[in-house]
Amino acid sequence: MRFLNIKTDYAFKKVFGSENSKGILKSFLNSTLDLQSPIDDLKIVDPYNVPKLRGMKETAVDVKAILEDKTKVIIEMQILNHDGFESRILYNTAKNYANQLDRGIEYKLLNPVIALTIVNFKMFQFDKYKSLFALLEKENFSEYKDDIRLQFIELPKFKKTIEECNTIEDKWIYFIKNARGMEVAPAFKDPNLIEAVAIANTASMTKEELEIQDKREEFLFIQRNSIEKAKRESREEGLEEGLERGIEKGILETAITMIKEFNLSAEVVAKKLNISIDQLKKHLSE
Repeated sequence: MRFLNIKTDYAFKKVFGSENSKGILKSFLNSTLDLQSPIDDLKIVDPYNVPKLRGMKETAVDVKAILEDKTKVIIEMQILNHDGFESRILYNTAKNYANQLDRGIEYKLLNPVIALTIVNFKMFQFDKYKSLFALLEKENFSEYKDDIRLQFIELPKFKKTIEECNTIEDKWIYFIKNARGMEVAPAFKDPNLIEAVAIANTASMTKEELEIQDKREEFLFIQRNSIEKAKRESREEGLEEGLERGIEKGILETAITMIKEFNLSAEVVAKKLNISIDQLKKHLSE
């Protein structure tokens, strides 16, 4: 038995963002988000769709949901860290908040936005795996307005075994972190967890879906290892200049691979890797 690597963004969206994933996503968010009352209903925006993934061109891979109180939740799975990542999360959240305001609409009608970001690397110095950021007064921690919230789950800090997972939240995070290495389906009792495991079972996937998911995993593997190789070669040179040059070379080589092997546009790749589009196009022409 083989399961998807839920830590890849496309697999994550298939499980949590498909048209039939409402119950799964509601269970996950109710267990994870610090809400005043449980979510009764939600709408999944831009659900997972196989034809849209063909070629992986300019396809949104985050999961977006609108709750019954009009709160918008943006869930993103991120495997690789990059410069400006924290700023990008804040920018995207603020943009989704501001984009609600059409001309003539009153500010008081703006609805809250929650960004739930799950990362496969360590972001913060503290040990807890889940963190919540909001606008607070610096000295007495009074809340300004609960309209923008940033919540993070750092998977490497989650150390529990399946036997130690007592809460629904524990089981969801265990599943996300360990699905790829599972040999059998865990003995979950929650029907939404059982359904999520069934979706993640590759036996239920079409040949086209498997090819797309494998390409996505391969793409992330190449991207990660190209950057690591550049860092290693630069360290061996022992020069600061060599480090910068090596990393730049590795990123550009990764970019070329992404364009040629995965049929991505130069603009999408430049944005994804946070590099100059002019620099990338120059490298492509050499």
